Amino acid sequence: MKRETIPTMTLPASVTALLEEAETKLAAHPKLLQMFKNCYPNTLETTTKFLSDQSVYVITGDIPAMWLRDSSAQIRHYLPLAAGDHKLQELFIGLIRRQITYIHIDPYANAFNEEANDNRYDEDLTELNPWVWERKYEIDSLCYPIQLAYLFWRETGRTDLFDDAFQATVYKIMDLWRTEQRHAEQSPYRFARIDCPPSDTLRNNRMGMPVNYTGMTWSGFRPSDDACTFGYLIPSNMFAVVVLRYIEEIASEIWKDANGAKLAAELREEIDFGIRTYGTFVHPKYGKIYAYETDGFGNHNLMDDANVPSLLSIPYLGYTTCEDQIYQNTRRFVLSADNPYYYEGKFAKGIGSPHTPEGYIWPISLAMQAMTSKDEREIREILTTLIQTDGNTGYMHEGFDKDCPENYTRPWFAWANSLFSEMIHGLMRDGYFD
Repeated sequence: MKRETIPTMTLPASVTALLEEAETKLAAHPKLLQMFKNCYPNTLETTTKFLSDQSVYVITGDIPAMWLRDSSAQIRHYLPLAAGDHKLQELFIGLIRRQITYIHIDPYANAFNEEANDNRYDEDLTELNPWVWERKYEIDSLCYPIQLAYLFWRETGRTDLFDDAFQATVYKIMDLWRTEQRHAEQSPYRFARIDCPPSDTLRNNRMGMPVNYTGMTWSGFRPSDDACTFGYLIPSNMFAVVVLRYIEEIASEIWKDANGAKLAAELREEIDFGIRTYGTFVHPKYGKIYAYETDGFGNHNLMDDANVPSLLSIPYLGYTTCEDQIYQNTRRFVLSADNPYYYEGKFAKGIGSPHTPEGYIWPISLAMQAMTSKDEREIREILTTLIQTDGNTGYMHEGFDKDCPENYTRPWFAWANSLFSEMIHGLMRDGYFD
């Protein structure tokens, strides 16, 4: 598949070695082997660029901008190889440092330009900056870089990325999340887009619909970049709880910063209390489940979206385990017709998104379903589905038609390729193909 790409790094030795290992481990599954060989190096081969200051710029694929979320997710599957590969380590360090720089520029922005060139998706009614491609505030945009840095530290033992700039960014993020606990009273954030679908803009004078204080922190948009219906997005608040736990560890073990650890712990407890008190719903069929969104006034949005963080991804995020009863109840709900974005068709069944056409299932959600499952039969069924729904391209896509997989959105979507690769590599390590 020919694509217009940016200049990229050559494949590190560890990646080449893994692809050679796959030749043996996946030999009995020739199409899966080819898909893995296409998808695993895709981020490195088509979206990654070392800049002159040794920071790293990672585009999403078919959009020439860097999302804080996507860039983190696009390289996470390389973490298991990083400890023994200095070249990969420099990739992680370079990306995290660039992400930290961007958050300093504007912590409310979700996507950035390589240079201060005023490129952007639209001339939105918000505080514009020449570095910012889009300024849709999403909690997960601030979670992903911290998570990536923490996992990199635990994988490699390297602590040099936790410098003064990183520490200042952590405080900036915690300050913002505290501000957004009282969005209506304290937030400076406003956003509107003109002549667009309702999902691309905020109602209520650019502030979003009213919310009550819960302890949770407000989000304008979902990880799909669609506007939240209710401002407390439960999966993203769960992600914040996990990341604040990471911040406690980093502050205590590396910075010896008792105040930072205390602030993180207090904020984590407040958000978690809000999730457990306001973010659950007793469903007549499934029992107690997590809502996707709430406003703190007793209204709940019962759904799930393919984009991560999602309710399906709760164990993957690290908020709780697969065995947690509320999660299991929630999982049964989101993988049923009671979830308005769950679809079943001739070729597949799974979760899609209001971000794509009705009836389109996302490979990201299928991979996440397998990675949060303990059922070998379910995993095998999903693996077969992914192999059969690539549209004969050898790559993953954003979404595909449940009845005709040759109809798909975004032929070049690196996040989906990376999560698929993470799933397959995990199965390889677990001996699934032996």
